[in-house]
Amino acid sequence: MADLTPTPDRPGLHVSKPSPDAPATASAVCHCGARATATGDSQVKALVDGYTANHGPAHRKGR
Repeated sequence: MADLTPTPDRPGLHVSKPSPDAPATASAVCHCGARATATGDSQVKALVDGYTANHGPAHRKGR
């Protein structure tokens, strides 16, 4: 299986939750240079919400 972790060369958002009992984890890298990681369901949700609102898709809206 390919490594889905975002990098500066392949920006994006990756979320993982291997089982219902395990905490979610996430990593995000934006082409603007911002990067973040989170562990725990509520922290991951906040990261996804922030990335979606301020990076990734948000940058495309201004183009």
